[in-house]
Amino acid sequence: MIVLGIETTCDETAAAVVERFEDGSGNILSNVVLSQAREHAAFGGVVPEIAARAHVEVLDVIIANAMTQAGLRYDAIDGVAAAAGPGLIGGVIVGLTTAKAIALVQNKPLIAVNHLEAHALTARLTDQTAFPYCLFLASGGHTQIVAVRGVGDYVRLGTTQDDAIGEAFDKTAKLLGLGYPGGPQVEKEAARGNATRFTLPRPMHGRKDADFSLSGLKTALRLEAEKIAPLTDQDVADLCASFQQAVVDVVFDRLRSGLLLFRARFGTPSALVAAGGVAANHAIRKVLIRLAFEVGATLVVPPPDLCTDNGAMIAWAGCERLALGLTDSLDVAPRARWPLDEVAAAEGARRRTAAYK
Repeated sequence: MIVLGIETTCDETAAAVVERFEDGSGNILSNVVLSQAREHAAFGGVVPEIAARAHVEVLDVIIANAMTQAGLRYDAIDGVAAAAGPGLIGGVIVGLTTAKAIALVQNKPLIAVNHLEAHALTARLTDQTAFPYCLFLASGGHTQIVAVRGVGDYVRLGTTQDDAIGEAFDKTAKLLGLGYPGGPQVEKEAARGNATRFTLPRPMHGRKDADFSLSGLKTALRLEAEKIAPLTDQDVADLCASFQQAVVDVVFDRLRSGLLLFRARFGTPSALVAAGGVAANHAIRKVLIRLAFEVGATLVVPPPDLCTDNGAMIAWAGCERLALGLTDSLDVAPRARWPLDEVAAAEGARRRTAAYK
């Protein structure tokens, strides 16, 4: 089974071709990603209108490159998958509309993929991770702890009440005058800073639920920075180090609660899976290794180019869904918001209907 995948939910324009074999393993035939980071750097974050316009200008070329690198014509693929949300709606419309056009002209099935589901299933492409497993998804737009029990079967155990972790890193970088994207910049500064110089809060620490909150931490950082302004280079490094250590402590506490909830409801997870750009942070990676050891689970972290937004994860999710006969009509709508809980609810309703028939 071979599927073309298209990703345009934020500031990466991406397309890939992925093959799925009968034993459930996969192979990436091509994976082309064009980042728009340079276009958005001057604004310190993603500008939706600029992102959508950039997708329109380059998506056709990106798809053509993906097909060429895979060495395939359209008649060789079995389906066309596109991220239909959640994300910046302008970009989502561009990708989904393009996928619909290809599916219509080539008479191929369309698979409208939830972007979060694609992240959730990537570990099955890279490591053939067995269900059920615990997913820690942390990126610029999302922070969730999810029990992944099967394709289309997800239980959200925890989420952020305000800012995503990646968003908090980006806003911290902007506050301190660092570059975009902010995560790598804050981590770089933190490496030469003193993490104990500033006392910052650990929001939600000790609660039995697995939810996150980052806005209070971000505000506390701003107040500390204002107290000592103007900032020296060492001040910036110490603020970054203190901020990063606070985030690490929050992740450890919240994810440990999430794993306890997982074990209480579903037993021991086959693995602790990390996805999203935040998983590339070395300090956070150490926490994940420690937590996986504590619960006796394998830690699975896909390669960095598959943790951030890419077409291969969309194509793979399309493969997984197509293998189960899950396709979509050409009138499927793009969605700015699309929680994984709703994916699970929809699949449950579809399966109950099928069983009744």
